[in-house]
Amino acid sequence: MTVTTGVRARLYVDQALDAGRSVDLSANQSHYLKHVLRLGPGAEVALFNGKDGEWRARIETIRRNAGSLGVETQIRPQITEPDLWLLFAPIKRARLDMLVQKAVELGVSRLVPVLTERTEVKRLNADRHRSNLIEAAEQCERMTLPEIVEPRPILDVLSDFPTGRRLLVCAERGHAAPINQILEDDTGEADRCAILCGPEGGFAETELDAFQKLSFIRFVSLGPRILRAETAAISAVTCWQAALGDWRRRPPDRDST
Repeated sequence: MTVTTGVRARLYVDQALDAGRSVDLSANQSHYLKHVLRLGPGAEVALFNGKDGEWRARIETIRRNAGSLGVETQIRPQITEPDLWLLFAPIKRARLDMLVQKAVELGVSRLVPVLTERTEVKRLNADRHRSNLIEAAEQCERMTLPEIVEPRPILDVLSDFPTGRRLLVCAERGHAAPINQILEDDTGEADRCAILCGPEGGFAETELDAFQKLSFIRFVSLGPRILRAETAAISAVTCWQAALGDWRRRPPDRDST
């Protein structure tokens, strides 16, 4: 959670936000505000829900496991964020936590875990990763919460993949062009892009052969060094943001009143 225009805490809520509305706090949120930040009635908190913009609210009541906030004024209107999907093979716990957190901070809109021939981790802790998503979005002042879906075999995912969305596969195949070159040559598909990063050990040849047959796939290179799975994913998304994402836009002004 981070500071926004002088407000000490920023929280994601799944309730509607509007002036005069009262919003209930979860037990975890109440504990954080009361016992970690030591805030009491009257303290200001920033709220967002991914739909109604960001709002300034004030603590009305706060107890050990419950509380409420009164919504006052809008700090920022809702904005349209980049529509970038990240497909990735799950990796071990601590590194996967980092991958998810950094993907949120870098503006990924949809996280798609895929099971490949060499994927070692087959299951994800949905509650744990939702908590990671929320915490990262709160900290980075993001206005939305990205979606994360259930893991599926990679070929199943590609069988019903939207053909209007280009998929950049981070795997050396043939003479794969550097990712920055591909992005610089983009001709208007920036809003319909996805990135696929493989597991430790890379994709199997049978998987690469299957990818080669799909018209919406483009193989890209991430440079001369062998990157760990989480490094590859973060690097690829960073390149996309720098070339085509919202890094190129001036951030919206905030109401500092």
